[in-house]
Amino acid sequence: MKTISIIIPLLNEAESLPELTEQIAAQISKMPGYDYEILFINDGSTDASMEVIRTLAETNQRIKCLSFAKNYGKAAALSVGFKQAAGDFMITMDADLQDDPAEIPELIQKLSEGFDLVSGWKKVRHDPVLSKNLPSKFFNWTTSKVSGIRLHDFNCGLKAYRKTAAKSLNFYGEMHRYLPVLCHWNGFKVTEKPVLHHPRKYGTTKYGISRFFKGFLDLLTITFLRQYMRNPMHLFGFLGMLFTFAGLAVTAYFGVLWIIEGALHLRPLMLLGVGAILMGIQFFSIGLIGEMITHTSKREDYVINEEINLA
Repeated sequence: MKTISIIIPLLNEAESLPELTEQIAAQISKMPGYDYEILFINDGSTDASMEVIRTLAETNQRIKCLSFAKNYGKAAALSVGFKQAAGDFMITMDADLQDDPAEIPELIQKLSEGFDLVSGWKKVRHDPVLSKNLPSKFFNWTTSKVSGIRLHDFNCGLKAYRKTAAKSLNFYGEMHRYLPVLCHWNGFKVTEKPVLHHPRKYGTTKYGISRFFKGFLDLLTITFLRQYMRNPMHLFGFLGMLFTFAGLAVTAYFGVLWIIEGALHLRPLMLLGVGAILMGIQFFSIGLIGEMITHTSKREDYVINEEINLA
């Protein structure tokens, strides 16, 4: 029997949790040959979310939870969820009931067709137009062009992963928006599937338009990391050599001039040559520091203060 891990980051979603767990259990019960675990990642909720989860977990050992000491963000929640999850397949979804658990069987079916990640596509969205829909369209178009992978909805919370794909991911900040990109760049097969998207039933959205600006900065980051993460010296060493050789050439020119003409007056080009050499040394230093950082393990940037039904 194969196991599906449903990973659900949440922030102040107490009202929706009983209904969500009931819907998930109902869907998995229709899938013979599959068992499941629901792994809630409480991202610093200040409402009654943890009380609700404790109550649900008392009657269903498949319901598990990791609770952060404070709000660390969705990327941290998903990252720890992937590390903790034990399933052969993993589903990520939001806790606000906008993602429909009825999509789970078809998402798993797409994985069985040979794909490693199936990204949901909210073809019909029930979100505010100005604060979410329009920025999302621009964000998805830009990401598609930069990454080279053609998806309509990179940031949909509803996704399905094979275990190998999910466990291969290393991300932070706002990089959870680019998990299909990271999987694609890692050589995994990525596709998308139109999914139902419901209006929010309880509470209010936790994300504003500012998240897209942070997301674009992270897009630049992962593009850079793709090229130079393993060997940052390839970039900074090249720049260091370029500036150093340019500075040495200028200095050599003034050395020859000094031999021919004797004493030299201070000239802007002379200062530029010295500055170029110093810049070259700095770039070499940055490259070396980058190499040292690359070869050290990244510490976990979150604190877990409670676990439920986890061995």
